[in-house]
Amino acid sequence: MRILLVEDETDLGRAIKQVLVSEKYIVDWVQDGMQAWHYLENQWTDYTVAIVDWLIPEISGIELCQRLRAQNNPLPILMLTALGQPENRVAGLDAGADDYLVKPFVMEELLARLRALQRRSPSLQPQTLTIGSLTLDYANNTLFSEHTQPIPLTVKEFQILAYLMQNPDRILSSSKIRHQLWDLDAEPVSNVVAAQMRLLRRKLASYGCNCPIETIPGQGYRFNSSNHE
Repeated sequence: MRILLVEDETDLGRAIKQVLVSEKYIVDWVQDGMQAWHYLENQWTDYTVAIVDWLIPEISGIELCQRLRAQNNPLPILMLTALGQPENRVAGLDAGADDYLVKPFVMEELLARLRALQRRSPSLQPQTLTIGSLTLDYANNTLFSEHTQPIPLTVKEFQILAYLMQNPDRILSSSKIRHQLWDLDAEPVSNVVAAQMRLLRRKLASYGCNCPIETIPGQGYRFNSSNHE
């Protein structure tokens, strides 16, 4: 799951990102509303949830929510703020936030509220994803096949396979995969996707699993669902 974190307090933003990354989330962290709006409007990434501070520069968290809802964008939003009065909570929820967390808070509560958002919107993080004879287990980072023993995956192997399985038979370019599965502020490496694909294919082959990922020359990669019916 990819999260947009909008928090202008550097220490807090860094701490939240570290916790989220340790929980296997992919996180883009920005420190003002204008940059957040730019990220949300671009076609590079598909976010599944946003964590937004109320009092941020350029565009406030409230205005960011209002802009998204005015476009009928259903992106779940968790609002962070030091403003904890009932009228503030009401204003945040009325602006379009789905939940509201008052500072200071403990990271365990932040993670619990993210899990609650996921339960209310199961499509954000299904427990399993099955195509033909292959089942991806989100809770354990494991691929199950009718023909092999369970295949444990690294975080990045899992993210790549999940993204391809969520888009079966669709050609995804290396650029699209890189922008979706690596932080936007990470140092770009031109062959990082190809290198990870090689590792993933090698892992599947070592377990005797017929690799469902096809390379489409000059275009990208595709999960071929017809081979696993």
